[in-house]
Amino acid sequence: MLPLLIATDVDGTLLDDDERVTPRTREAVQAAVAAGVRFVLATGRPPRWVPPVVEALGFAPMAVCANGAVIYDPEQDRIISARTLSVDVLTELAEIATRVIPGAGLAVERVGRSAHDSATPQFVSSPGYEHAWLNPDNTEVSIEDLLSAPAVKLLIRKAGARSSDMAAILAKHIGLEGDITYSTNNGLIEINPIGTSKATGIEEVARPLEITAEDVVTFGDMPNDVSMLRWAGHGVAMGNAHPEAIAAANEVTAPNTDDGLARVLERWWL
Repeated sequence: MLPLLIATDVDGTLLDDDERVTPRTREAVQAAVAAGVRFVLATGRPPRWVPPVVEALGFAPMAVCANGAVIYDPEQDRIISARTLSVDVLTELAEIATRVIPGAGLAVERVGRSAHDSATPQFVSSPGYEHAWLNPDNTEVSIEDLLSAPAVKLLIRKAGARSSDMAAILAKHIGLEGDITYSTNNGLIEINPIGTSKATGIEEVARPLEITAEDVVTFGDMPNDVSMLRWAGHGVAMGNAHPEAIAAANEVTAPNTDDGLARVLERWWL
């Protein structure tokens, strides 16, 4: 049966290594959408990093952001829903992280009513936090201010470390406080509200449409994609994917640099 909904990770999956949607991938996605299939972005990115992807696609799909904690409608520039870590939980997580990973920096993602809600400082970090990406947009604040409001995601960063090693250490100390994942292996861990994942976010979008997991195909490449690869009726890992993502998938396609997503969609719609 043809999928009724496509959900895809962004970095390392939908985008090539130059952060572009290639013409072939754009054509395949647009053909599926023209056939009436729902298309959803499922990303670790915050809402404010979604507009360039929307522009590259040529239309504005719903976006599951912050690894499932935020549902964002880019067409209306509106946050539909957000699940947060409470101040108490953030404080406990911060204490654990700085104790078991000495030298780690902390940051949090917050959301307001839109992607760039000026009333809500969205990405705040502890002093000296080293950004894992090339486009830092964090505001340094005191650790007290960092932990003073609920957040959709806590980031733990240690330059030079491996995210997989950090996750293994943290897993020994963090139980019901939050869910640990990562989308890059360069010393960055992301902690979401407990029970929150890309799978729960996609399900939240699909449920009102009366679309169940069996009618969904998902694409991903990193450990933060594992939940949705397992949840969907058909999960597709990219050829460049982390071993955990490959193990969770029903199929492995070509890498993101070789239009792996498009190659799967073309079987149905081109």
